[in-house]
Amino acid sequence: MSNEQAMTRAGLSRRQVEQFNTDGFLLVEDFFSSDEIDLYSKAVDAAVAYRTSDDHRALGDKNLYEQTFVQCMRLWEDRPDVRPFTFHPKLCAAAAALLQVDRVRLWHDQALYKEPGGRKTDAHLDYPFWPVAETDLVSVWIPFQDVQPGGGMMSYVQGSHRIGYTEFVDIGQLRGGEAFDLLAEPQIAALPLVPVPARRGSAVFHHACTIHAADPNATATTRRVFTAAYMADGLHRSRDDAYFALDRDNIRTGDVVTGPGHPLAWPLPGGKLPEPPAELGPNTGFGFSVDDERQ
Repeated sequence: MSNEQAMTRAGLSRRQVEQFNTDGFLLVEDFFSSDEIDLYSKAVDAAVAYRTSDDHRALGDKNLYEQTFVQCMRLWEDRPDVRPFTFHPKLCAAAAALLQVDRVRLWHDQALYKEPGGRKTDAHLDYPFWPVAETDLVSVWIPFQDVQPGGGMMSYVQGSHRIGYTEFVDIGQLRGGEAFDLLAEPQIAALPLVPVPARRGSAVFHHACTIHAADPNATATTRRVFTAAYMADGLHRSRDDAYFALDRDNIRTGDVVTGPGHPLAWPLPGGKLPEPPAELGPNTGFGFSVDDERQ
């Protein structure tokens, strides 16, 4: 299918695609119907409850990364009722339209649930977390309830995807390093930081190199968000450091990223949802390596 067909299926205008290219992010209100959000939020809630059923720790007993959000990755692989959400044709078509390519693959999906009292998500960009050579990836952030300031709301550094900044920020001491204030970097501080309140059922898309952050959750309820990242077909693995989803499919440095863990998402071959990989990753957390145990 052509990129024009993807744009039509996603319900996006040329102006919106141009806005995404300029700003590095795009809020689309009412992207999903209320009935769809009812259906898929229940599926993701159940998936998160299943993945975290053995974890009874209080927020203060968790490490800094876990205090940022409860992260459950690759839900499509073990939750059949989440799979149609991850591969929703409107969603996957939007990824292709915004990347201006004809075919996209799934990089991963995940739930990011920020508990009451959850800390801020430090300013960072996604691309350095992902061992791919090219930057043609887009993420979508889908809230299951209205998200306002003080409730884990996202903010984006407008135009930051175009300045060539690709440094890794160790949010929540994920890898044991110290986070730094990315927003204080002179070339980034010169750009606008745009807060984006998002209503239930909206979709916020951002480029893999767009710097973004989230408020702490000062409310009494969990901020429930589903996210997914999609990549242009034909990207290559860039480095050898352990990364579960690539190691599982024996994708080596320089190889094209393909295989069961990264199936085509737009257009779906034969219009059928992909079959998941046989080997599953960890229940929660980032899951860098094949040595991670599924708990």
